Amino acid sequence: MKVLLVNGGPHKNGCTFTALTQIADTLKEEGVESEICWIGNKPISGCLGCRGCAKKKACVIDDKVNEFLDLAADFDGFIFGSPVHWAGATGAITSFLDRVFYADFCSGRSNFYLKPAAAIMSARRAGTTATWDQMNKYFGLMQMPIVTSRYWNMVHGAAPDQVKEDLEGMQCMRFLARNMAWFLRCKEAGEKAGVPLPRQEQITFTNFIR
Repeated sequence: MKVLLVNGGPHKNGCTFTALTQIADTLKEEGVESEICWIGNKPISGCLGCRGCAKKKACVIDDKVNEFLDLAADFDGFIFGSPVHWAGATGAITSFLDRVFYADFCSGRSNFYLKPAAAIMSARRAGTTATWDQMNKYFGLMQMPIVTSRYWNMVHGAAPDQVKEDLEGMQCMRFLARNMAWFLRCKEAGEKAGVPLPRQEQITFTNFIR
C-alpha cells in the first residue's frame, strides 16, 4: 500500500511540507509507504478546455501534470496539501488539480477511481475551511472516498517551526494518516474477500439550457 502526498505550496520545504512530513512519518509507523511529490514553483497553466486529452491520453500541455498522471497509477491513496492564498487553495494547485482530474476523466485512465483521498491546508490564520471545501469537491466528482481526521485537516503557522508548535494541528495530521491507513487496509481486505466494485452506468449529461 502506497500513498502519494502532494505538496502544492511554492516552498519545497515550507509549512505544507512540514504537515505532509508528519503524515508520512505516521504512515510509516502504520506500515504504509508514502512519497512526497512537490508540484514546483514554476507557472502551471490552467485547463484550456480543448479536450485534447481525450485523444492524446494525456494533457496537451506537457508539464508536471503529465508527470503526475504517470506516477499516480502506482499509488493506492492520495493526500493533497495547499497553503491558503486569499482564503483559497493556491492558483498553482488549483490549475494542477483542474487539469489532472479532467485529463484522467477524458482519457479514460481511471487512476483515481475509488482510491481514498484527503486535502490538508496550512495557513497563518484563516481561510482553511474554505480551502478544504474547495479541494474536496475534486474528490467527490472523481468517486474518491474522502478520508478525514478528528478535526478539519489544517495546520497554522507562518513558518515551518511555527507549524510544529501547532500541537493540535500536527495531531490532526497523525489522525488523518492513521485513518488513511485503516481505510486502505479495509479496502485491501474487501478486495481479497471478493467484494465486487460498484456497478457502473453510462454517464448521462444533462444541461440546464436546452
